Amino acid sequence: MALDEDRPEESRYLAAWFWRIKSNKETLRAAIDLALDVKDEKFKSISVIAELAGHCTAREPNQRPDMSHAVNVLAPLVEKWKSLDDDTEEYCGIDYSVPLNQMVKGWQEAEGKDLSLDLADSKSSIPARPTGFADSITSADGR
Repeated sequence: MALDEDRPEESRYLAAWFWRIKSNKETLRAAIDLALDVKDEKFKSISVIAELAGHCTAREPNQRPDMSHAVNVLAPLVEKWKSLDDDTEEYCGIDYSVPLNQMVKGWQEAEGKDLSLDLADSKSSIPARPTGFADSITSADGR
């Protein structure tokens, strides 16, 4: 829950708790479910996701990355961690054999969105990194 009044003050608000633990490797690792069996390579990916999530939850909207930047950061991780032993290529209506940019384009078409944005080359649509946005977050295109 985003807010749990029954928890102690330091962990009552999910976003505030996350902000406290995300920057410290030990506290971030301790917050990960042990069933995930996180090794160094997985932890590196989780750290990238945690840092991106931290920026996405910034208090000021102008300090949050836009969705195209988030997709560029997450797309390589989706490809890297796609299950190789899963017989089903589809989960919850998502066909994981389709590249992420094609999935987004399909969702836009389904919702009647303007398709003038070419996701294959979205560099021009990604604004400059907001003030305070960490340099350690990198995307597939190096931005």
